[in-house]
Amino acid sequence: MDVITQIADAVVEELNAATLSLPFTAVRYFEPVFELPEMKVLHVSVVPNDEETQNVSRGRKRHDYRIDVAVQKKFDTKDPVELDPLMKLTKEIAELFGTRRLAAMPSAASVKAVNDPIYDPEHMEKYRQFTSLVTVTVRIYG
Repeated sequence: MDVITQIADAVVEELNAATLSLPFTAVRYFEPVFELPEMKVLHVSVVPNDEETQNVSRGRKRHDYRIDVAVQKKFDTKDPVELDPLMKLTKEIAELFGTRRLAAMPSAASVKAVNDPIYDPEHMEKYRQFTSLVTVTVRIYG
């Protein structure tokens, strides 16, 4: 299995082991495509994004792997009572991966988590669906 896939699986394990404000089961995908009726249930999708490698010294490299974590759910109204818990969950996920070693891969450490977009206005308008993306950067030296 490729390293980025192993890291994505480790991110899934971290998410599923965490106690956060809403219940969910994170799942790794290569292409998370769902039918709109399926989105009535909260989806937390983990997708390998990209890898950047830099030489840091003679014979030593730094590998930064970016993993996307999408939080998605179809809503009934745009009422904050319905959407605020999804925003809170997204923030909790970003904070979870601010800086920490991954339990399933102790040589890998999350070094950054970026929540962009905080929510996708097009998905809200077109699909009545909350979609937020957290990109987690995991670093390995080798």
